[in-house]
Amino acid sequence: MPNRLATETSPYLLQHAHNPVDWYPWGPEALEEAAITNRPILLSIGYAACHWCHVMERESFENHDTAAQMNRDFVCIKVDREERPDIDAIYMQATQAMTGHGGWPMTVFLTPAGEPFHAGTYYPPEDRHGMPGVPRLLAGIAEAWRSRQSSVRNTAAQMRELYAASREITRATATLDAALLDRAAASLRQRYEPRFGGFDGAPKFPPTMALDFALRQWARTGDAAQLDMVRHTFLSMARGGIHDQVGGGFSRYSVDAYWLVPHFEKMLYDNALLVRLGAHLAQATGDAEVRRVTGEIIDWLFREMTSPEGGFYASLDADSEGHEGRFYVWDASEFDTLLGEDASLMRAYWGVTADGNFEGRNILFVPHDPVAFAEEHSLTVHELESAIERARRILLEARSHRVRPARDDKIIACWNGLMLRGLADVARITGDDELRAHTLRSATFVFDSLVENGRTWRTFTQGEARIPGFLEDHAALGLAAIALYQLEFDTRWLAHADALTAAIVQQFWSDEIQAFYDTASDSEPLVTRPRDVTDNAIPSGSSLAVELLLLVGVLRGNDAYVARASHALETVAEPMARFPTAFGHALCAADLLVRGSVELVIAGTAGDPQYDALLQAAREYYLPSLLLVGGRTGDERAPVLLADRGAEDRVLAYLCVDRRCDLPAENGSQLRAQIERLRAGMQAS
Repeated sequence: MPNRLATETSPYLLQHAHNPVDWYPWGPEALEEAAITNRPILLSIGYAACHWCHVMERESFENHDTAAQMNRDFVCIKVDREERPDIDAIYMQATQAMTGHGGWPMTVFLTPAGEPFHAGTYYPPEDRHGMPGVPRLLAGIAEAWRSRQSSVRNTAAQMRELYAASREITRATATLDAALLDRAAASLRQRYEPRFGGFDGAPKFPPTMALDFALRQWARTGDAAQLDMVRHTFLSMARGGIHDQVGGGFSRYSVDAYWLVPHFEKMLYDNALLVRLGAHLAQATGDAEVRRVTGEIIDWLFREMTSPEGGFYASLDADSEGHEGRFYVWDASEFDTLLGEDASLMRAYWGVTADGNFEGRNILFVPHDPVAFAEEHSLTVHELESAIERARRILLEARSHRVRPARDDKIIACWNGLMLRGLADVARITGDDELRAHTLRSATFVFDSLVENGRTWRTFTQGEARIPGFLEDHAALGLAAIALYQLEFDTRWLAHADALTAAIVQQFWSDEIQAFYDTASDSEPLVTRPRDVTDNAIPSGSSLAVELLLLVGVLRGNDAYVARASHALETVAEPMARFPTAFGHALCAADLLVRGSVELVIAGTAGDPQYDALLQAAREYYLPSLLLVGGRTGDERAPVLLADRGAEDRVLAYLCVDRRCDLPAENGSQLRAQIERLRAGMQAS
């Protein structure tokens, strides 16, 4: 018989709907049951693509004896961390404080009031390697609650002190200036791992936001080492097993230092951030490999991760047929049979051996520079690329008949915003009309489904928008709206950005502490109101909001937005300089604030050949913090940057930095020359 999770829409919660555990979803019913029966809460938090969540379910939550123990002594609550990042953040903070580490599945024991008093992550079904098995853990917690409840409540009271910091007024920690950004860049260089790219050792996660900052730093200062870090790391990841060489897209992380063996789950947000970085890196370097890999992510997105209406799904599982990575790895004999006369060449290209590199099978990777590989095998680069493409098509077709990993079909506002922003940038930079059309179709669906009266919902699943949106949802969709405006100069997108920014200031900013909270002022009361300023797997809601306020502040001439964003950045200025990998997106926003946006206004009518020539010139250059504005004056929703610019019968481009503008450019050649001078001037200053 299914439990209470059967009526939920989250794929992760539905995975547990037939457990013998009497699971509750998070909500008043569960909390009231705990209070009435005076039982502690067993809170289990995970997500659909989490490998060890599945392991713990098979070992413990599907075990009838363990489930009976859980049902007798606890009120058991399941939470999808992707639906409820607020609950996840609150109890992850407690888990890290109690154990020194965190992760999923997260297992937290709470008082009926929701206060944590014991926490951990994965627990085995029996005692193992110094870890208590689940039955012994449950028995110990239940006995402590029955016989030492006052001691347990004292522990919970101490945890309340942990949360007090989120209510303290924030203050500046350092001066935000170019010198601080240079300190952060120097710290990145010190932590850089030059052989395989990235920062620090294994496990390695794509450090996309830190690389984004390094790319900006190169563009602003001319520091070639910063560009080398970005390009080398991106290509090292692209040639590693963390990148799906057959189907495109990147896995969550590599368990080793050289990007070979991934944890095979694929998350929308990782690929969203990599799409945008890849677009800008290809623009900066002209590197064909970077451009190809970025395009392969987009191909994977529309092939496997897009709903019929256009929204983007959340993730793909690591497991299939009960084994991690089974869908993605290759037996050498199968590989040879499929590829025939190309097999020998592609074995060498993708590192395929008889013994394999992962449990007797092969994770495909690229152990050599492709250009050098082509020369070594007496091929032109074009001939090699043709062979790779033939092999990819054959392997992709063969793989399509395997049992696929499970897909989490939640459409999450924040993650969709991140992807839409990246796609809009790629479509604008490449001038790809087909991608532009796909992006606008998806954007229309996402905004129609998840934005209502200037507020967002968190998720859209099974035709239903659920859970009021968090700070990250509002800010990511606001930034996507600006990118969509820059793609087609339709001011409806600016109207969305305006409304979402206003909602952020009204609902998430606290005058009392002078900072952003992650939950809205009218959200469900929890044991604390979460506030996280670090950029982790995705940018923090705070750093996204800061960038949005800065951009809208410039577009609308709103100095109050800029001042609020400036204060928020000043409160993390010193940590940004010392720990740049934990503040990658915040550093990008700080670059925008300290060094200013690059503003390019193209005044005229779209479709005019001169207008298109100016746009083409702009596409050819990577300009950090670019604000591209276009169209005719007269639209009341148009940015202030367009005001009083352009004559009725002329098309002109205005290039400005920090309110200093060049003379209007009348054609692409003039604009290219101005951009070249601007870039040289930035790097010489």
